[in-house]
Amino acid sequence: MNPSTLVAPMDAPVADMTTLAEAIDTACARMAPTWPLDQFIAVNPYWGWVDQPMPQAAAALESLGGTRLTMPREWFAAQWRAGHLQRPHLEAALRRSVGDATPPIALASHLDVLVAELEAAGTAGRPAQAQRFALITDLRDVGAPPRPGVSWADMVTHQISQHCAAFFDGHQASWGMQDSAGLYESWRGQLAADHGLPWHHGHAALARRLAALPAAPRDVVVAALAGLGVGPAGQLAYLSALLMSVGGWAAWCAHERWQARLLGKDDDQIEQLLAIRITWDWLLHDDAPPGTVPAGWAHRWSVANVVTAQRQQAQQTDWLLQHALEIAWQQPLVAGLARPPVLQAPLPGTPQTAVPDVQAVFCIDVRSEVYRRALEAADPGVQTRGFAGFFGLPIAYAPVGSAMVRPQLPGLLSPALCVTEGTGDANLSQVLAKRRRSALAASAQWDRFRAAPSSGFSFVESLGLLYAGKLVRQSLPDTATPARWEDTGLAAGDAASLRPQMPQAVSAPEEGAAIAHKVLTAMGMVRDFAPLVLLAGHGSQTANNAHAAGLDCGACGGQTGEVNARALADLLNTPAVREHLAPLGITLGAGVHFVPGLHNTTTDEVVLFDTHRVPASHTAHLQRLRTSLKAAGDRARAERAPTLGLAPLARQPAALEQALRERANDWAQVRPEWGLANNAAFIVAPRARSQHLNLSGRAFLHDYDHRLDPDNAVLTLIMTAPMVVTNWINMQYHASTVDNRRYGSGNKLLHNVVGGRLGVFEGNGGDLRIGLPLQSLHDGETLRHTPLRLSVFIEAPREAIDAVMDQHAVVRHLVGNGWMHLFWLEPQGAGVAQWWKGKWVPAPQ
Repeated sequence: MNPSTLVAPMDAPVADMTTLAEAIDTACARMAPTWPLDQFIAVNPYWGWVDQPMPQAAAALESLGGTRLTMPREWFAAQWRAGHLQRPHLEAALRRSVGDATPPIALASHLDVLVAELEAAGTAGRPAQAQRFALITDLRDVGAPPRPGVSWADMVTHQISQHCAAFFDGHQASWGMQDSAGLYESWRGQLAADHGLPWHHGHAALARRLAALPAAPRDVVVAALAGLGVGPAGQLAYLSALLMSVGGWAAWCAHERWQARLLGKDDDQIEQLLAIRITWDWLLHDDAPPGTVPAGWAHRWSVANVVTAQRQQAQQTDWLLQHALEIAWQQPLVAGLARPPVLQAPLPGTPQTAVPDVQAVFCIDVRSEVYRRALEAADPGVQTRGFAGFFGLPIAYAPVGSAMVRPQLPGLLSPALCVTEGTGDANLSQVLAKRRRSALAASAQWDRFRAAPSSGFSFVESLGLLYAGKLVRQSLPDTATPARWEDTGLAAGDAASLRPQMPQAVSAPEEGAAIAHKVLTAMGMVRDFAPLVLLAGHGSQTANNAHAAGLDCGACGGQTGEVNARALADLLNTPAVREHLAPLGITLGAGVHFVPGLHNTTTDEVVLFDTHRVPASHTAHLQRLRTSLKAAGDRARAERAPTLGLAPLARQPAALEQALRERANDWAQVRPEWGLANNAAFIVAPRARSQHLNLSGRAFLHDYDHRLDPDNAVLTLIMTAPMVVTNWINMQYHASTVDNRRYGSGNKLLHNVVGGRLGVFEGNGGDLRIGLPLQSLHDGETLRHTPLRLSVFIEAPREAIDAVMDQHAVVRHLVGNGWMHLFWLEPQGAGVAQWWKGKWVPAPQ
């Protein structure tokens, strides 16, 4: 007997009887965006499917794209043998699926069958790859492949990919493609000029067909669907499958549309890509030898929903195992959060409140959990807090003397303000800006000369040896902090004198006060400020790493948090801003000073900025903070050492610190740190709720006190922004783990950067690779990320959480459709409940 016969029936997909325009729009919307390498942030690659239950979406993704959303059965069997997955966890998952009304005998019987299947999976061979609906490119290989050892599917992907790489190139190539005609039209011209493909009816026939195609991409899709015979019932499934077959470039085009829509515009390049891909199928269909395409091929797309429903039924055991493993992780965490030493911390401003000696605000990033715990242990007088690492500033950053403008906020948002740099002296700022412009211009001229086609041989012969010393230095151990490009052309003292500043701090202090009030309220910091408040952004340090931005702060748009921390500290320290802030209800006395810092997550060092502006009265506090940060770094490094293969150095602080610095500068190091691997929880509560727990760097920690949020404005912000971002992070790691071939970027040793910043190829071609490299997930022997759906714990009145879900469809979809687990923590007690199938039920204990 199969245990899937016991679980509650899942909702069968509704037939996709949509109009063609709706089918095109929906197919394009199903493709999640990917960000460029220099702004690489985590994305939920299933984002276009979150309006469906996750198991239902998984079945559709397997049918249309050949992907799976859970690990192979043999992997769960390994978890069973290792003891991470046990019989009580399986039973709890079964009960959750069918309810408590199931007779105990029936439940035990099916539990036995489930255990037997697990044990059998441990001895069976690796399961066959998920099967998807065949496209014409798949069927053409039955006749004859285009070249020995190369399939038509790979050939088509390669041809489209090479064209897109040239079309979207960001000036990596010296000679660029003429792109004024648009993506589709330029592709049509390129294919017509390509005489290297073995067309059955010859190249002349192809050229005539291409010339006769409609000029508008949507018209091409309409004509191709008619020519292929795909009717209305199957159009959405077919168009979705086509885009999934070039999923990397579809994700890039989705990013172009995402950015345009943030600015109130639109972009149709994903539709043009769809037109290109369907034209390939249409051309190959009409060019195919007789008998190549089965007679019922087009009709099969009309029953895609039936096949998807069958797949969903077949996957029920896999989802039971997935849920059981998540319960195994949740149960001890639920128990720990239900019994904190202090259930209710004193409300700020009450007589019981003790003002800390130092407050330190860190990003909610899981790596901060390790460091915060270490800092609290090193100095109990330091109160740590968690908040999104962009510190609530909706800014872009434009370094003075540079044409660059980069976002410093989550990819979900568009910048509303721009931060530049200043020294406090307008004349000095102008001088430094001129020096930087000159240095950058000289560097650009050198790069153009070096990359010019005419310099290909003469440059290497004449100047190549000048690079020998640089290569030798890069191959030697190095512990130095790398120079920032922003400091090009500036002496160290001049560079240090520049600091990011919000213009409101200088020219409009009343507007600056409004921004400061909004940020501090969202942080829950409205009174009882410590004399010294650290605002600690974070960033990574790596060398020769195309995905370096993915280790920086995702909340800062894949940049470090330095700009945001320094800009906010400068704003909050400005006397005129403080004067306008007081009438808004927040008083920052002269005895309160904000100091910005940056947590280096590779080395676990915290660098403090602008310390020359700290008043002399705070010298002792500053020295204490530095001492505590050093001690915390030693503790955090020792905790992380075993995961990096440095366990023997865990008790040698100086040697371990040096080893991590060398690791950060090693251009051959493929695993400088583990980033956000193994993330599994997001806790929204006062720090007292979790401070007694060792969360092993697996939890995002966001401070929140519902008593300071009577209108639920802050809770709404958290559940619609940071909670969504943590879902994106969690699902990117999940997808890159369960199917790295489609949603990860493969082996980073084979990476070639595409278009200067677009992404990477694995090797010299194929689709654009998105997601995380294998080396970010696997240490060579075992996975470092366990793919669990995010468990979100919120301490707030239940009715407040319900209200946010009622008002925001995205939150309802993520929670109600099983893309994350949502738990309620009782504000004045030990109760914990979980939102399950539309109601609150007791959490798994």
